[in-house]
Amino acid sequence: MVSDSDKGTASVDRRTMIKTGGAAAALLAPAVAKAARGDADQAAVLKTIDANRDAAVQRLADWIKLPSIAAEKRNIDEGVAHMIALAQDAGFQTAKAIPTGGVPSVLATLDSGAKHWIGVYFMYDVKQFDPAEWSSPPLEARLVDRPGLGKVMVGRGAVNQKGPEMTFLAAVRAFKDSGRKLPVNIALIAEGEEEIASPNFPKAISHPDVLPILQKCVGVFIPSASQAMDGTSTLTLGAKGAVELQLISSGERWGRGPTKDIHSSNFARVDSPAWRLVQALDTLMKPDGHTIAVDGWYDNVLPLSAREKALIAETAKRTSEDEVKRQLGVKRWINDESWVQALERLASQPTINIQGLVAGYTGPGGKTILPHRAVAKMEFRLTPAMTKEEAIAKFNAHLKKHGFDDLEVEITGGYGPTITNEDSALVRSEKAVMERLGVAYTIIPRSAGSWPGVVFSGPPLNLPAAQWGMGHGSGAHGPDEYFLIDSANPKVMGMAEASKAYVALLYEIAKQAAIRA
Repeated sequence: MVSDSDKGTASVDRRTMIKTGGAAAALLAPAVAKAARGDADQAAVLKTIDANRDAAVQRLADWIKLPSIAAEKRNIDEGVAHMIALAQDAGFQTAKAIPTGGVPSVLATLDSGAKHWIGVYFMYDVKQFDPAEWSSPPLEARLVDRPGLGKVMVGRGAVNQKGPEMTFLAAVRAFKDSGRKLPVNIALIAEGEEEIASPNFPKAISHPDVLPILQKCVGVFIPSASQAMDGTSTLTLGAKGAVELQLISSGERWGRGPTKDIHSSNFARVDSPAWRLVQALDTLMKPDGHTIAVDGWYDNVLPLSAREKALIAETAKRTSEDEVKRQLGVKRWINDESWVQALERLASQPTINIQGLVAGYTGPGGKTILPHRAVAKMEFRLTPAMTKEEAIAKFNAHLKKHGFDDLEVEITGGYGPTITNEDSALVRSEKAVMERLGVAYTIIPRSAGSWPGVVFSGPPLNLPAAQWGMGHGSGAHGPDEYFLIDSANPKVMGMAEASKAYVALLYEIAKQAAIRA
């Protein structure tokens, strides 16, 4: 479903503009300032967001300059301490590290005395980066002008997820600085291992200091920057699950081939672990190159419902296939399928992907060796009602069936898919705010990407869990990742305006929770 941006008196008057940091940004609709609990209180909070704008931008820059990278074990202690300090600075009364057996999580609570609680999920870790690929240093947090877009901050973690998260924290801080009480209490749980597929996060959720707080919540959301460059937004009802692993072939474990790299001429008489890995990988796919050949892989894959197909069809009408192809650098979809078919496949199909292949020498020129070890870095994407445990078991059984049980399967993290009811108080709140702000949006059944929302939407919590947030950014996991600070496009919110949208969301959640109570 797509909202009508011109519907009703609550829509934004796009002729009404303000200057924020020298760039144009759309004002929140007057109706938002009168929503839910106390228009005077909300007006004071929104005014404070504008006053705090420069400080919020600086806090984001400082955070980007301190990357916590779980895969590299980089700045782990510093990342935890900084996340705790950010929560305390925003007004959370308690903030502490939660042990997980890996990188600690952080629990922060803000009890304003409201009747209802909302959960918020953060990740404070970021993906690795190669500075040589960037046009500006990835840890400099440089402000750059983007024609037609506005002023953006470039840096690792800018949009995934520090920009949206700092935008949310700026909204929370504005309540404290304006002397107003939040309409809902907040339980914030921040993870330090999301970028390695959350191997220990379930332990944080089950911690005796965490679980009772989350059980009070009406739902959990992860802040995002969901607006496209034309101002439209996407509301996702779930996400695919993910499993990250390495498939390793070695002479040591195989009992054949070399136990150290040797001269390549010996391939005439010595087996190759690299070729064995290639042969094993080839068994995973049918000849078409994309249908998974693992026995039973599709047994628990739920077909799209009529409602999900309708949502996808509406999304296809409202989005540009050519633009998406341009962004991805592709010319054709699988089997030359239509745009609707490609979107249905994206939402409904599980995957086994090869992220990278590593064996032997990879430097310039040649090096005549026969490698003793070869590694495939892989991932599964899981759809309802698949589970991480099921996928791993079937993958291992496949390798054994085809005679490759000597290959080592090293699971580095993973979780199942997230499913959230469209009629939940959380999703109803998200839709209501976008409609009030005059933001056109589409609803998709699930994101093809992943986040560990299943720890909230699955047992024992069984809570609605979704992604939501205004504003814009791009380049997650890649070079020149950016987050929009000051918007030159009246249809797209900059950082301060996106913070105001979170204020509206918190009031709306309180309203919807009271209706459902």
